[in-house]
Amino acid sequence: MTETSSPAQKADELPAFPMQRKCPFSPPPAYSEMRSTNPVSKVRMALSGREVWVVARQEDVRRVLTAPAMSSSVKLPNYPLQFPVPDEVLQTMELPLVAMDAPDHTVRRRALIPELTVKRMQALRPRIQQVVDEHIDAMLAVGGPVDLVQALAIPVPSLIFCELMGVPAEDTETFRAFAETTVKSDVSPEEVASATAQMDVYLGKLVAEKAEQGTDDLLGRIIARNKETGALEHGDIVALARMLLFGGFDTITNMIALGTAMLLRHPDQLAEIKRDPSLTGSAIEELLRYLSIADSATARVATEDIEIAGVTIRAGEGIIALNGSANRDETVFEDPDTFDIHREIELHSAFGHGIHQCPGASLVRVELEIVFNTLFSRIPDLRLAVAEEELAFKSHTLIHGMHSLPVTW
Repeated sequence: MTETSSPAQKADELPAFPMQRKCPFSPPPAYSEMRSTNPVSKVRMALSGREVWVVARQEDVRRVLTAPAMSSSVKLPNYPLQFPVPDEVLQTMELPLVAMDAPDHTVRRRALIPELTVKRMQALRPRIQQVVDEHIDAMLAVGGPVDLVQALAIPVPSLIFCELMGVPAEDTETFRAFAETTVKSDVSPEEVASATAQMDVYLGKLVAEKAEQGTDDLLGRIIARNKETGALEHGDIVALARMLLFGGFDTITNMIALGTAMLLRHPDQLAEIKRDPSLTGSAIEELLRYLSIADSATARVATEDIEIAGVTIRAGEGIIALNGSANRDETVFEDPDTFDIHREIELHSAFGHGIHQCPGASLVRVELEIVFNTLFSRIPDLRLAVAEEELAFKSHTLIHGMHSLPVTW
C-alpha cells in the first residue's frame, strides 16, 4: 500500500490533466497504460496546478462513485475543478444536484426523478419525432452541404428541453450561451462569474413566475409538489434548474454530432442499422461507451482515508473518476477499442454511477434513437462534406463534442 503518489511517480514529473487525445473519437492513449501499470495515480491540474488522483479501471471508478468516504461538493478546498469558477462565487452559490452529498442530495433528487421516468420520456416520442422531422425537412429543402450541428444537433434537443422545462423557445440561445461558458476551461473567471450570475437571475425569475402562475411542465410540477412538502427553498429549485440546463443543452447535442460522425466512419455497421433499425438501441449504448463524452466529469474529494486498488487516498485529497478509461477497461470489455454495435454491454460508465448517475439518461436514449433512425432513413446517402481531418472538435471543455459537422447527400 502506498501512502502518497505511486512509486513510479515523482511530484515534479506528474502528467498534466486533462490529457490530450490523439484521436477525437477515443480517450487519451495514456489511459491504457494507466489501467495496466498505474490505475490509481496522480496528475497535475493544468488549470490550478493542484495535484489530484485519477482512477482508471472500471471497478475502481465505481468504488469512487459509491464510497461514503467520497464527497461531491465543489465547495471543498481540493475539489478538482476543471473550469475557472471564482471562489467567492463557488462559496456563495446554491449547489446543483450533482455537487451535493446525502441527505441534501437525496431530497433534491427525489423531487426531480418523477419528472424523468422512462414512462414520461417515452410519452415524449411523438413530439420529439415531430421536431426531428421538421428539422430534417428544412435540411432537405436547403440541400447539402449543411452543418449538422447547427441544423439538427443543437436545435432538436434545445427545443425539446425548453418545452420540457417550460422555458420560452426564443430564450434558447441565451441558455446555450450560459451553459457553454460555464463548462469551458479557456474562459476567464470573470466570464464564468458573470454567466453564472446572469443565469441565476434568469432562472430565479422563471421559478418565481411558475410558482405564482402554476404551469404544467417539469419545473412547474416540481414547484407545485414542493408547495405541499416544503422540502426545497427557492434557491434549491433554481440550482436544480441550472443543473438541468447543463445536461439538457450540451450532452445530447454532442452525442448527436459525434454519434453521427462515428457511424459514418463505420459504413458497414451503419448499413446494418439502416436495414434493421432495431439495432439502433445497442448501437447507442456502444456509442455512449465508446465516445464517453463526459470522460472526467465525475470528481470527488475524500472525506476520510480510503484505499483504492492498494493506494491510500488521504482525507481532503481530490479524485477524478475517468469514465472514458473505465469504458475501455480490457477486463470488462473484450477488444474495447473496437467499435461494435453488436456488443453486449451489461454496464458502462457514460452516465456515471451510483446516486449521482445522470437522471436524464432515458431522455438521452429516446432522443438519440429517434434522431439516428429518422436521419438515416430519410437521408440514407448522408456523408461527410469535408475530409475527416478537417472536422472541428471541441477542446477546453468538460463535455467533448464537435463545433461543426458538414454533411451532404
